Amino acid sequence: MSAGAASRSHLVVIPSYNPGPQVYETVRAARQHWSPVWVVVDGSTDGTGAGLERMAQGDPGLRVLALAHNSGKGAAVMHALEQAAAAGYSHVLTMDSDGQHPAACIAEFMAASGRAPHAMVLGVPRFDASAPALRVKGRRISNWWVNLETLWAGIGDSLFGFRVYPVAPLLAVMRGQSWMRRFDFDPEAAVRLCWRGVPPLNLAAPVRYLRADEGGVSHFNYWRDNVLLTWMHLRLVLGFLLRLPLLALRASRR
Repeated sequence: MSAGAASRSHLVVIPSYNPGPQVYETVRAARQHWSPVWVVVDGSTDGTGAGLERMAQGDPGLRVLALAHNSGKGAAVMHALEQAAAAGYSHVLTMDSDGQHPAACIAEFMAASGRAPHAMVLGVPRFDASAPALRVKGRRISNWWVNLETLWAGIGDSLFGFRVYPVAPLLAVMRGQSWMRRFDFDPEAAVRLCWRGVPPLNLAAPVRYLRADEGGVSHFNYWRDNVLLTWMHLRLVLGFLLRLPLLALRASRR
């Protein structure tokens, strides 16, 4: 789909918190490949919210949603989901604002979702030399836990946020519990959707980590965010044990 032909079922959602000027290029690239695109300004204080509003004034395919205070990635996505559901959209593709995710793959992921609307389309990252080795290795641990918690239901990557979600089941999951509001959103969403019977569909996608001199901005904190992920996996393991008979039955039917 070109940027001029707006979809009535699938939209792109970009949560954004103090991303720096790179966000404008990210949004322009997303608009080049899809319409509509919504950006959720999650309490940013770097002036990008006003810049995005100016972009949207001249672009009917771009909408900016603003949160007064920084609430976390999951909370920003949920804010967009609520409004997307009210507007009649059935699916959202989430992508980061920092330039890591490949806008050129949007149409491919949306097409896969259109062919399998009951599924979640999960990006599986193809790393290049720019990827920090510590983060590449660390995600293997999270991937192992996620596969255990779903009895190897097929989640290719737990942390890559370039994905297409069906709106209704994801909203039901998030309304039902108070977690998944920050950095823990992506892996927990994939696990809980699997528990609800939403199958994963994996597609490879390149990821690029921009250097600071290229406009890259990272809010990842190794200790804080890994503590958050550890607490998340403790919750999920408890939920997994409660659901083990049902998950084992599903696994036997694959």
